[in-house]
Amino acid sequence: MLCMPKGLAFKTQADPREPQFHAFIITREDGSRTFGFALTFYEEVTSKQICSAMQTLYHMHNAEYDVLHAPPADGRDQSSMEDGEDTPVTKLQRFNSYDISRDTLYVSKCICLITPMSFMKACRSVLEQLHQAVTSPQPPPLPLESYIYNVLYEVPLPPPGRSLKFSGVYGSIICQRPSTNELPLFDFPVKEVFELLGVENVFQLFTCALLEFQILLYSQHYQRLMTVAETITALMFPFQWQHVYVPILPASLLHFLDAPVPYLMGLHSNGLDDRSKLELPQEANLCFVDIDNHFIELPEDLPQFPNKLEFVQEVSEILMAFGIPPEGNLHCSESASKLKRLRASELVSDKRNGNIAGSPLHSYELLKENETIARLQALVKRTGVSLEKLEVREDPSSNKDLKVQCDEEELKIYQLNIQIREVFANRFTQMFADYEVFVIQPSQDKESWFTNREQMQNFDKASFLSDQPEPYLPFLSRFLETQMFASFIDNKIMCHDDDDKDPVLRVFDSRVDKIRLLNVRTPTLRTSMYQKCTTVDEAEKAIELRLAKIDHTAIHPHLLDMKIGQGKYEPGFFPKLQSDVLSTGPASNKKYIQEARTMGSTIRQPKLSNLSPSVIAQTNWKFVEGLLKECRNKTKRMLVEKMGREAVELGHGEVNITGVEENTLIASLCDLLERIWSHGLQVKQGKSALWSHLLHYQDNRQRKLTSGSLSTSGTLLDSERRKSDASSLMPPLRISLIQDMRHIQNIGEIKTDVGKARAWVRLSMEKKLLSRHLKQLLSDHELTKKLYKRYAFLRCDDEKEQFLYHLLSFNAVDYFCFTNVFTTILIPYHILIVPSKKLGGSMFTANPWICISGELGETQILQIPRNVLEMTFECQNLGKLTTVQIGHDNSGLYAKWLVEYVMVRNEITGHTYKFPCGRWLGKGMDDGSLERILVGELLTSQPEVDERPCRTPPLQQSPSVIRRLVTISPNNKPKLNTGQIQESIGEAVNGIVKHFHKPEKERGSLTLLLCGECGLVSALEQAFQHGFKSPRLFKNVFIWDFLEKAQTYYETLEQNEVVPEENWHTRARNFCRFVTAINNTPRNIGKDGKFQMLVCLGARDHLLHHWIALLADCPITAHMYEDVALIKDHTLVNSLIRVLQTLQEFNITLETSLVKGIDI
Repeated sequence: MLCMPKGLAFKTQADPREPQFHAFIITREDGSRTFGFALTFYEEVTSKQICSAMQTLYHMHNAEYDVLHAPPADGRDQSSMEDGEDTPVTKLQRFNSYDISRDTLYVSKCICLITPMSFMKACRSVLEQLHQAVTSPQPPPLPLESYIYNVLYEVPLPPPGRSLKFSGVYGSIICQRPSTNELPLFDFPVKEVFELLGVENVFQLFTCALLEFQILLYSQHYQRLMTVAETITALMFPFQWQHVYVPILPASLLHFLDAPVPYLMGLHSNGLDDRSKLELPQEANLCFVDIDNHFIELPEDLPQFPNKLEFVQEVSEILMAFGIPPEGNLHCSESASKLKRLRASELVSDKRNGNIAGSPLHSYELLKENETIARLQALVKRTGVSLEKLEVREDPSSNKDLKVQCDEEELKIYQLNIQIREVFANRFTQMFADYEVFVIQPSQDKESWFTNREQMQNFDKASFLSDQPEPYLPFLSRFLETQMFASFIDNKIMCHDDDDKDPVLRVFDSRVDKIRLLNVRTPTLRTSMYQKCTTVDEAEKAIELRLAKIDHTAIHPHLLDMKIGQGKYEPGFFPKLQSDVLSTGPASNKKYIQEARTMGSTIRQPKLSNLSPSVIAQTNWKFVEGLLKECRNKTKRMLVEKMGREAVELGHGEVNITGVEENTLIASLCDLLERIWSHGLQVKQGKSALWSHLLHYQDNRQRKLTSGSLSTSGTLLDSERRKSDASSLMPPLRISLIQDMRHIQNIGEIKTDVGKARAWVRLSMEKKLLSRHLKQLLSDHELTKKLYKRYAFLRCDDEKEQFLYHLLSFNAVDYFCFTNVFTTILIPYHILIVPSKKLGGSMFTANPWICISGELGETQILQIPRNVLEMTFECQNLGKLTTVQIGHDNSGLYAKWLVEYVMVRNEITGHTYKFPCGRWLGKGMDDGSLERILVGELLTSQPEVDERPCRTPPLQQSPSVIRRLVTISPNNKPKLNTGQIQESIGEAVNGIVKHFHKPEKERGSLTLLLCGECGLVSALEQAFQHGFKSPRLFKNVFIWDFLEKAQTYYETLEQNEVVPEENWHTRARNFCRFVTAINNTPRNIGKDGKFQMLVCLGARDHLLHHWIALLADCPITAHMYEDVALIKDHTLVNSLIRVLQTLQEFNITLETSLVKGIDI
C-alpha cells in the first residue's frame, strides 16, 4: 500500500520507465515510527496470458471512449494505465492501442528497505546499487542475497555522534548520526523544498503547520510529498506534529481526508487534473500546497510569524550562498542561472586568486536579479533599518582543509540542511528563551497529575503573552493553544529530572541555557530585536568531522551458506530471493535489532492497515467523541477566560485574557464549528461547510415561503421576539436566523464564504443566539439527511444535543466579538426619545437635534423632524455607545422640552442603550440649558435558558436611583451626609483607578465613570451642594453661580496684585482660565453642563485637587455656604484632596462629546 500507493502499473516500450525512488513512513499503534524506502522499476511481462488480457482491456476502453466522444476530444499520446482504479466516465482518455505483436508490455516492481531511522541517502544508494546489479550485463561479484544479508544483519546503526561506512554492491556507502546534543537526525534535502516552493511559500506553510491547520500536499512525485512533509515537521524543532501524519496517502485511504481533525497528508496527482477538479470535504481551515506548480492556497486569518521579514532575509542569505534563488527554482530558472554566474564571479573564495573570504556583497547587485529580496529590501527600508550590505555566507565547500569522504554535492546538501535548520531552531530558542519561568509545576505526584491532565493549567499563558512584543501576539496567542505546544509543556513537566528528559527537550533546554548566559538582559524582559543564529559553524563542523574521519566500518558482504545453483538469476529480472538464507541472522546481533525496535517518537496516529467497514465506523466514532470533547473544553476555557478574575479567585483557570486572546479563542471556535460541519459531508458549495449548510437552509425557507407550505409553528419560531427590559417602549428585535444571515450577506467587505460563516458565528455569539440558531438550522432533518452521510457528527443525535448544550453556556457572558471586529461596516441605529407626558411635550415648537457617540466614533448632528420621536438612520459602526447629545434651536413660542430618556438600538446586534435625562431643555427653565450630554448604559436582555414558559414570576430588578429627578429646583434632591458623600467620591475615584488597571482591550467606558449615575461629576456635585445656603424665593442658585463668583474674586485679586504665593497664583490663574473658556463656549449646555465640563477637564489635566484647595480658602465660600458645609471642614477637604490626587498617575482621555467647543 505504501510501496505502490496506486497499485500495479503497466507500460509499453513507448513510455518512460526510469526507476522511481520514494520514502514513506509507518506509524505503529504505540506511536513509534519506522521509515520505508522504495525503488520502483519496470520489468518485461513474460506471461502471454497477461499480455492478451491487456490487449482486450485496451480495446474495450477505447471502444467506450469512442462512443462517449464521437470526435476525439483529447489527442494526447498517453499510454500509461493504472490497474485497480475506478475510471469515471468523465475522466476517460483515449489510449493508443496496445498491440501484442508489436509492443512489449512492462509491469512495475518494487524493492523496499525498512529502517528504524531516516537514513534516506544511504538507503537510496543501497537500493539503486541492487537494481543496477540486476540490470547490468555483468553479474555482481556475489549473489544478491549476500548484500541483502549484510545490510539486514551485519550493518549496525551508527552510535550517536558517529559515522559508519559499509559496502554496497558496487561502492561504499556512508551514513552518520548526530550526537545527543545536536539537532535530531534529518536526511531529506531542504534545498529541494525551497527550490520547489520558494522562501515565501515555505514560511506560510510552516506557519500553518505550527498553528495546526489541516495541510494537504499535492504532487505527482511521491518523493516530493515526503520531502516537503518531513522538512516542515523537522523545522518545527523542538515542537512535534501531534496529529494525523500521512505524507503519502494511499488511494484506498482517500476517506481520511474527511477526518475533522488537523492533519498533514500528501495526495498524489496524476499530473492531468488541476486543483479545481479536486473535491475536498473541508476547505475552510485547509492549507493546500500544489508542490509541482509552486502554488499555495492559505486559510483565512493567517497571522504572521514573529519577525518574519528579518527571518526570511536570514534564510534567503543562506540560500543565495548555495546558489538557490529565494523565490524557488521552478519558475525562475533564468534568475537562478544569473545568480550562479554572479556567485561564480563574486562569492567564491579560493585562496589562489586573492578573493577575500566572506566579503559582504553590495545588495543592489543581487537585487537586480532577485524580486523577493528586492521586495524585502523595500519593506525593511520602510521600517527604518539600514540594509546597505547584504551579508552572504562564504562558499562553504571551499577553503576547507578537511578531506571529507563523500562527493561535493552531497556535502553541500548536508551543509545547507544544517544551516537552515539551525536558523529555524534559533528562532524558537530566542522566542521561548524564558519559557521555563511560566511552566506551572503540578503540586501532586505525576500519576495523579497525568490522570487529571485535561483539567490542569500547565502554562501561565497570560503572563507569558504580557511579556511579548505587541507584533508577536496574534501568532503567539494562537500557537499557545495548539496541541503541539501543550505536549511540549507536558513533556517538560513529566521529564523534570535531567535523566529521564526527552532527547529533543534536552537539546532545546541546553540551547536556551546558553542564550540566557549570553544575554545579560533580564530573562523575562522580551525584546523584538532580531538576533541572528550564531551556532551554524559549530554544527557544520561536527558533521564535516564525522564525514572526514569515519568511526566504524561494517563487515564486508561475503558468500553465504547456499546450495549449489541458488543465487543465480536471469539478467534484467529481479530474482525471487532465497528466504531460508535471509530469514535468520547471526545470534550476536540481537542488541542492534533491539535498539532499532525502540527508536521512534511516540505520537498518536491512525492505523493504516485493517480497513474493514467496522474499523472505519469505529474511527469515525472516535472522531465524533473527539469533536464533542474538544467542544466541551473550548466552551469551558472561553467562559473561564471571559468571566475573568472572579473565576480565577474561585480557583478556575488562569488570569484574565487580552482582546488578542479572546479573538484567538473565538477564531478557534469557528475552526471547530467548520470541522464539525465538514465531518461526513457529502454535498457542499463553496469552501465553508457551515455557510454552505446555512445557504441550503435559506433556499429551503425561500422555497417553502413562496409555495406557502411553511407551517405556522415555524413562522412563529422565526419571528419570536426576545424579552427585554420592561421599562422600554421600544419593541425588541425579532429573532430570525435568516435575518442574521441577510445582515452578513449585505456586508460588502466580507468576500469569502469562510469569512461570512465566521462573521455569522460572531454575530450569533454577540446576540447570545448561537446555540438557538444552530438548533434551528439542524431542526430541518430532511436537509441534514440530504447533506450528510449517516456517520456524520451532525446526525449523531445525543452528541449533537450535548454540543448545542455546551454552546448554550456562552449566553452567560457578554461578547462584543462582532461589533469590535467589523469596525468599518454600516449599521442601522433606531432612536426613541421619550418626553415627559405630564408637562406638555406635545406643545413643543422648537426643532430638536441629536448626536450619538460610541467607542469607535460619533455621528454628525442629526436633525429630528418636529413631533417625530422615533427614527432610524444608518452610519459607520460606532462600537459600544457612550453618550448622546440632545438639544434644540430654541425657536417658536413654546421652546421648552422636558425629556425623560432617550433609547438607541443597534439594528444588527440588537444591543439597546438607555440614556436617562429627566431635565428641561429651554431658556429660563431649570439651569437654562438648550443641550445636554446624556450618558448611557447597555440594557441586558433576560438570558434565555430554556424556551419553555416558566410559571414563577420573574425577579424584578431593584429600581436604580435616578440621579437627576424631574425638579423645579435642584435643592429638593435627596440630601446626603458628609460620610455618604465621601464614600461616593471614593467609589467614583476607585472605579476610575480600576479602569486603568485593566488591560487596555478590556476597559469599559470612561465617560460612564466620569459622568454616569454614580460617576465623579455626580459625587462632586453632592459635595458642593452640601451646606449650600438656601436661595431666596423663586430664585435658583446653581454651583456654577458660586464658581463664577469665585472666578471674579480671583481675577480682581490678580488685578490688584495681592497674591499670597507663586504656587497659589498659578492655580488661581488656571481656574479662571478654565471657567472663562467654558463660559465662552458657543454651546448652550446650561449651568450643570458647564460644571460637568469643568470637572472632566480638571480630571484630564490633574487640577481637581488644586481647585478644591483653592475654593476651600476662598472668602466667597464663607458667604455662600453654611458653617456645617463639607467644603468648610478642613479635615474633610484634605481627605477629599488626597483621594483626588490618586488620579494624577493616569492619562485620562476625554470623549469629544464632553469637550466639544472648548479649546484648552
